[in-house]
Formats: sequence, structure tokens, C-alpha cells
Amino acid sequence: MSSAAGAPSPSVETARPEDFSRIAELTVDVYVGGGLTNPGYAVELADVASRAERAELLVVRDGDGRVVGSVALVLDGDFGEVTESDDEAAFRMLVVDPVRQGRGTGELLVAACLERARAAGKRRMVLSTGPTMTAAHRLYERMGFTRLPERDWSPVPGVDLQVYVLEL
Repeated sequence: MSSAAGAPSPSVETARPEDFSRIAELTVDVYVGGGLTNPGYAVELADVASRAERAELLVVRDGDGRVVGSVALVLDGDFGEVTESDDEAAFRMLVVDPVRQGRGTGELLVAACLERARAAGKRRMVLSTGPTMTAAHRLYERMGFTRLPERDWSPVPGVDLQVYVLEL
């Protein structure tokens, strides 16, 4: 991915506690503010500290060091919600600052999740996504994910999530 002259190329790194408020703000703004989920989910989206205890939080920073994207990578435990065996990994709450969308930030985060899952010996990556998250669907399909409709599920009544999978 190219960057402005002299600016470092964006890279993925592990989030630090001082990033949590920015990750919360970004996640709520994109998911709730963007109409991708209902406002009742905002409390969980904003609870980055709890998420960090159950997943590996990854971020992408801009040239000024500001977090412009984040994802929660789940290599074990139940936070992945759609994993069914120890050889599956998942990621959740992929978010990219709207001003950076379409510039490869989401792809960079997903690629980092795939690399880390492979390094951890996982055989497949699964994720769930809302039916209105069409930009995310295009990204997943471009990166080789396919639908796994037999694993679609509803965390609460009225919220139907679609599952995607990629064999690693």
C-alpha cells in the first residue's frame, strides 16, 4: 500500500490501553452512527477493556499515530461466538475510520488476523456479519471468504447474522 512521500506505510500492531477510548469511539461511531447495528449494542461496542481481555485487539495507525482501524482477533475462548472447535479462529468488530474506508485499512487488519491465526495453528477463520454490512461482505469475498449459511445465527431476536469462512 502506498503512502504520502516520506510517511510510513500503515501497519498493524497490538492495541495499547491508551488506544481503548479511541477504539470505543470509532467502533460506536461506525457501527451505531453508520446504521449498521442498533443503539442497544453501543455499550458492548464501547467496552474495549473487556474485549481486550477476551481477544487480541489489533489497530492500524495513520501517519500521526492516530488509530484509524481496529479488530478483535479471537484465537481461543467463546468471544468469537461462531467458533465451533479449537482449530477455528474468529474476528469481530472490524472497524475503519470512515475517512480511511476504501484505502486498504480493513484488508490490512483482516490479513493480519489470518496471518496470526495461521501462526497459532488454526485451520479456518470464521466470522459473523450483519446483512447490511455490504462493504465488509465485498472485502471478505475479495479475500477468499465464502458464506457458511448453515452457521448463520441470531444473538438476539430480530438480529440475524451471516457467517463467512476461510480455510487457512
